[in-house]
Amino acid sequence: MKLKNILIVVKDIEKSKQFYHDLFGLDVILDNDGNMILTEGLVLQDEKIWKGFLGKDIIPKSNSCELYFEEQQIEAFIEKLEKLYPEVQYVQRKITHSWGQTVIRFYDLDGNLIEVGTPV
Repeated sequence: MKLKNILIVVKDIEKSKQFYHDLFGLDVILDNDGNMILTEGLVLQDEKIWKGFLGKDIIPKSNSCELYFEEQQIEAFIEKLEKLYPEVQYVQRKITHSWGQTVIRFYDLDGNLIEVGTPV
């Protein structure tokens, strides 16, 4: 068995597609009417579909998981993030851990937690 994809729930799939393309260079592999598979295995699913499957409310900013990306040029990434999405809500602005890795944490447009860090 292998892990195939990671799915996140989004309110506006087109805006989210643009967000993940702008910041991380992810492109659409498959667009299937409310389900969109991006490169690197990230799946965007329309909130209405997800609610229909689960019959439960979506809890944005639950902080129970995160998408983790690595970026060698963290300063350039932060500049791009702040230029393209100045309204982004940070969980942690740039910090450097005791082991030397620099990271930031912020929410995407729908409250999904993202961490971007320098390679370990």
